[in-house]
Amino acid sequence: MSSVLLEIKNKVAYVTLNRPEKFHSFNREMALLLQQILDECEANKEVRCIYITGSGKAFCAGQDLSEVTGPNPATFDKILLEHYNPIIMRIRNIAKPIVGAVNGVAAGAGVNIALCCDIVVASENASFIQAFSKIGLIPDCGGTYFLPRLIGFQKATALMMLGDKVGAVEAERIGMIYKYFSAETFTEESIKIAETLAQMPTKAFAYTKLALNHSLQNNLEQQLQFEDKLQYKAAHTEDYKEGVAAFIEKRSPIFKGE
Repeated sequence: MSSVLLEIKNKVAYVTLNRPEKFHSFNREMALLLQQILDECEANKEVRCIYITGSGKAFCAGQDLSEVTGPNPATFDKILLEHYNPIIMRIRNIAKPIVGAVNGVAAGAGVNIALCCDIVVASENASFIQAFSKIGLIPDCGGTYFLPRLIGFQKATALMMLGDKVGAVEAERIGMIYKYFSAETFTEESIKIAETLAQMPTKAFAYTKLALNHSLQNNLEQQLQFEDKLQYKAAHTEDYKEGVAAFIEKRSPIFKGE
């Protein structure tokens, strides 16, 4: 079986991490395959939302340590530069909404890949662990960038240093994720979010995502100017015309992401 599965249905690309015997921990083959699949999803005009999850009971346990401890081990600079950093940059730069559907444990690189998605939801059985300190490493995959912005500097520092396990209920409470669902309803409810996004004005979502990315480094004046540029573009999309027409005609809009 492939270490990453792809299925496209109802305009949603379902990307499933699939090394269950290793709790979907990454090796080089899996990391490069995920990059390739994300590129395919970006290029495919039929795909209007991407849904990333894990098969079975885990989301992703991070790096497969056998790859860095065996004979001729891979170096961490190579792993970050060629494996993880390109994945993070793809998730943030793809002009389509990406749902991180955390079905089980997310640890190390796995948790930070999840947290860089646009909307993160979790099963009540999921857990989030900044496990790096357990083996004398620092959080990577953008963890030191995203987590403090999601939950605050002090809380993020403590979770990174202590390596506490955060359950789904607590993750929602502190703003780490958007929402959690019961184990029984998680798949249905998380897919519903992805399918809803795929039917919405995804061109505007691309601009929203771009604006949010820039907000992490802009001051207020710069951000207002950037919003102005993007709003001008949004106002010239077919989705905007359809949205206004549907509002005036008192009907549901049919957006095409154009």
